[in-house]
Amino acid sequence: MSNVTNLNQFRKTKARAEKRAAADANAVKFGRTKAERARDEADDLAAKRHLDAHRLDKDDGEQSET
Repeated sequence: MSNVTNLNQFRKTKARAEKRAAADANAVKFGRTKAERARDEADDLAAKRHLDAHRLDKDDGEQSET
């Protein structure tokens, strides 16, 4: 005689596996590591500092008329 199987349990297990597979695919597609995010943030900060260091104020180079 065979064992009684609970189809709800199998259905839930299959649904969990499909969700995990979809989540793993999204992590590969969209996810970035903490090191990558930190590197990008440091690069953005360095670029901003570089631009700010070379900024010209409106008063620079202009003579006042007073």
